[in-house]
Amino acid sequence: MLPATHSRSGPRVPERIQPAEAGAAGTAAGRIDLRVLRALIVGQLGVHAPMAGLRMAAALQALREGHGPWTVGLLLALFAAAAVLLAMHSGRMADRHGYHRPVYLSVVMVSIAGGLAVLSTFLDGWPHLGLLCVAAMLAGGGANMGMLAIQHTAGAEARDSTERVRVFSWLGVAPSFSNVVGPVAAGFMIDLGGFAWAYALMAAMPLLTLLCARQVPRREVCAPAGAAARRPAWTLLQVPGLRRLLLVSWVISMGWDVHAFAVPIIGHDRGLTASTIGLIVGTFTLSVTLVRLAIPAIAHRVREVTAVSASMVGTGLVFAVYPFAESAWAMGALSALLGITLGSSQPMVLSTLHHLTPQDRHGEALAFRSMAINLSSTAMPLAFGVAGTVVGPALLFWIVGVSHGAGAWLAAGLQEPRGTPRDERGSSG
Repeated sequence: MLPATHSRSGPRVPERIQPAEAGAAGTAAGRIDLRVLRALIVGQLGVHAPMAGLRMAAALQALREGHGPWTVGLLLALFAAAAVLLAMHSGRMADRHGYHRPVYLSVVMVSIAGGLAVLSTFLDGWPHLGLLCVAAMLAGGGANMGMLAIQHTAGAEARDSTERVRVFSWLGVAPSFSNVVGPVAAGFMIDLGGFAWAYALMAAMPLLTLLCARQVPRREVCAPAGAAARRPAWTLLQVPGLRRLLLVSWVISMGWDVHAFAVPIIGHDRGLTASTIGLIVGTFTLSVTLVRLAIPAIAHRVREVTAVSASMVGTGLVFAVYPFAESAWAMGALSALLGITLGSSQPMVLSTLHHLTPQDRHGEALAFRSMAINLSSTAMPLAFGVAGTVVGPALLFWIVGVSHGAGAWLAAGLQEPRGTPRDERGSSG
């Protein structure tokens, strides 16, 4: 199965991504419509940023109203839990209908979530919390539905593995940028006008996705029919290499979770201020964004499986050294390195995922990966809390570092993606 066989219909816009390098690999990379790619990136920002803003604002409102950590933890868990519950349905919808139907539904769900959150500000007690819980589930499930449809479309637009790496690298900038835009916008609105105005802004943000959707052409979709449409989702796990890749993806996700969990603890133990800890975490996010901006320029020289293995080895080494960092500067430098190693892996994993799975089941495969990541984001912080109390954050870092070393061995056994002939990339480097 080669991505190049995907059926395409409709007019092609003349604007293209210009190749960063000359040669066959650069020519292959110039096939993606720049206007479509830009619409996919901004479209993901339009549904992911309000979800991130709602998540921050809901937690902050619960704390200001005197609710305990359990209530805040429940609210935050619902964002990820809804994404897990709806992931397979969302993936199958992307397989059957392509981009527009699931993205429109995503916009509706996230906007309704913002509207319910606005309504909750006029209520007290459990009715207020109940509406916030429903809003959390709608926002988490809706944003994930839009992300899966956008990733599905991006993979279908790419015609070989080099293009896929480039497209997923650009697309990977949207979540990290969203995690800044959403909370910052919500925070400013809370300070200026209160929580109702912040939630109203989050409800309006998905309209940006609707505007961008017009730039995405409607394509023919390899929709399963008959008996193929009724195949149980778990049969996809019989695809050679997919279970191994999903396990690798889960280990990588665990690295993100443990960094977000343990860095504030270690920083507090070192006597660092809250703003300094925030800058260390921000350094990680900035590093992730920069490495994903850099990958498209070198995509034709990168082998996905090798890159994933190398990134996991690098992540394991950084985790091994992190507990010895005593100063804020050392922690910031290690966070930047961690952003490079963890941030560079996602485009490679997504490209390999599209290579391994049948073309008419890409959405289901993306759903399995999404379920693994969101289950990790739901359960791992609880497990880290217990483990951190029992063994301490230093040993927790070392355990996760060893896990990444084992994950590198798993990744090395994956089949190397091939799009258009491999010698197109090999000849360039």
